[in-house]
Amino acid sequence: MIRRIKACLNGDRAQGVPVTAAEVARAAAEAVAAGAEAIHVHPRDDHGAEFLAAADIGAAVAAVRGACPGTPVGVSTGLWITGGDVARRMAAVGGWAGLPVDRRPDFASVNVSEDGFADLARVLRGSGIAVEAGVWSAGEVGTLLGVPVDRILIEVLHTPAADAVASADTILERLDRLGVSGPRLLHGEEEACWPLIRHAGRLGLPTRIGLEDTLDLDDGSPATGNAELVARALEIWAKARLP
Repeated sequence: MIRRIKACLNGDRAQGVPVTAAEVARAAAEAVAAGAEAIHVHPRDDHGAEFLAAADIGAAVAAVRGACPGTPVGVSTGLWITGGDVARRMAAVGGWAGLPVDRRPDFASVNVSEDGFADLARVLRGSGIAVEAGVWSAGEVGTLLGVPVDRILIEVLHTPAADAVASADTILERLDRLGVSGPRLLHGEEEACWPLIRHAGRLGLPTRIGLEDTLDLDDGSPATGNAELVARALEIWAKARLP
């Protein structure tokens, strides 16, 4: 269970993030030492391309686990990784069931807005991999009904800082109205990142931080890496929780 914070190490950024297995493993260990309770990573090859093939996913997961044993490790299933090909994504992710347990991701993020969301969620759960459902707007919440997921990610993207909290609250209210239960994690990207770290703390919701979400600290200065982002986010989250 993520009580406070998950680290998102790289995302699909083209530069300024850890890419190789060695870089990702080192960044994961540093983030955990700074307080991260789980790791989310977009595995890449040495040229920076994302992949979903079972053997490659297994190697990436093993590298992170070796660097921070006992820490849950999750990966992306973004449809863009297969160029929008739903069937090819399903086939690749379906192959993860054959991975040894120590090389299988603990969880995977699936974007609710992408074609094939429900089927992919069921395949992952059938493989013993927990599902994080990424919800980007209130209009997507209904898609969750009847789909087995283990955590709901309220993800506020492409949103100015001034509108971030209102956007998050709209999604949260819709989840409540439709009776969609289960653990929730709240975060934003870029401008929305830091306001929602604080808002997550106020609400007592876990959050996430890392170079996938922002390259900068809350004062606008460049972060030295994932560990610094995690440490600062925990300070802000904890302070917001104080009465």
